Amino acid sequence: MQTDTKAKTDQLTSPSGQPVTVLRFEGDISSASKDAVIGSYHGLSKQTVKTVLLDFTKVEYINSSGIALVIQLLMEAANAGQKVLAFGLSAHFQTVFTMVGITKYAGLFPDQAAALATI
Repeated sequence: MQTDTKAKTDQLTSPSGQPVTVLRFEGDISSASKDAVIGSYHGLSKQTVKTVLLDFTKVEYINSSGIALVIQLLMEAANAGQKVLAFGLSAHFQTVFTMVGITKYAGLFPDQAAALATI
């Protein structure tokens, strides 16, 4: 049974003092998740947000359409000159993201602290 995708935005500061925006996803990510994934990203200011963390710790499942949405977000961020880091993916989805080339556009980290430490 698929659960609806929820997205929440948080503002953090990295250990080096850089502002960071976190998009926290919850539920399954599929084609029905466009508003949550792309909509939440479009709500960010391209002028002021330079670093985006994608939090997948509460995501149980991502299908191929959901991966396409994540790739769309990453392409838009790359075009806007934003740095994107992702964390909280299961080992399976870390492998899938690596196989489809997402690691060319976003670093993958085990947790938020590891991702923030690189900024």
